[in-house]
Amino acid sequence: MANTPIEIGKTHSVTDKTASNIMLGSGVVCYGLKYTTDKWTYDGVFGATNGGSKIEIKPEQQDLEVDGILVKTKGLTVKMGETATLTTNLAEITSDNLAMVSTGVKKSDSTITGFDEIVSKPQIDEGDYIENLGFIGYTIDGEPIIIKFDYAICTSGLSLEGKNKEQATVEATFECVGSLDATDLTVLPWHIYKKTVSAV
Repeated sequence: MANTPIEIGKTHSVTDKTASNIMLGSGVVCYGLKYTTDKWTYDGVFGATNGGSKIEIKPEQQDLEVDGILVKTKGLTVKMGETATLTTNLAEITSDNLAMVSTGVKKSDSTITGFDEIVSKPQIDEGDYIENLGFIGYTIDGEPIIIKFDYAICTSGLSLEGKNKEQATVEATFECVGSLDATDLTVLPWHIYKKTVSAV
C-alpha cells in the first residue's frame, strides 16, 4: 500500500476519511445474510440486545524454535489455525433463541397447552448450525460494516439469571466453523465487508 508522506507537525490523527471509519451503536446480529445483485438482505434477527455484541477473530500462532535465536523473529512465526466468535447479549428471550443457546429442540406438541416445550437431545444436528450468521454495524455516516460467518454454532449454552430490579439477558456466543465439503480446512469461512472510502 503506497502512502503519501505526511510532514511532522500535525497535532492529531483525524483525516478527511475519519467520519467514515467510526462505528457507532450496538449493531444487528442476524442470520441468513446474503448479498444478491446490488443489496444485502437477511432472513431474521435473534432478538433485541442489551449490552451490545463482541466479535473476536484470533489467529493461533506458533514461534518456531531455532538454536541461537532468542527473540521473536520475522519469518519464524507460523499460523496454526484460528478461532472466530461473535458474542451477543439477548434482552429478548424467545422459545427459538432459548432452544438455540441450549442446543435443545423446541417441541410444538407440548403436553401443556399454550406453552412451547424445549427439551434436550443426544446429538448436534445439521439444523443446529447457523448459515450466514452476520453482524452489521454502522459508521457515523450510515455505511455498514459487515462481518459474516458462513457457518456457526452457539457454544455458550444457556445461562439465565434473574435479579431484583434488573433486566435479564442471555449471553450467546457463536463460533465460526468450517464445512466438511470445503476444499481448505486450514482457515475458517469468515468475511469482513467494509465499504471503500474514497479521498474527499
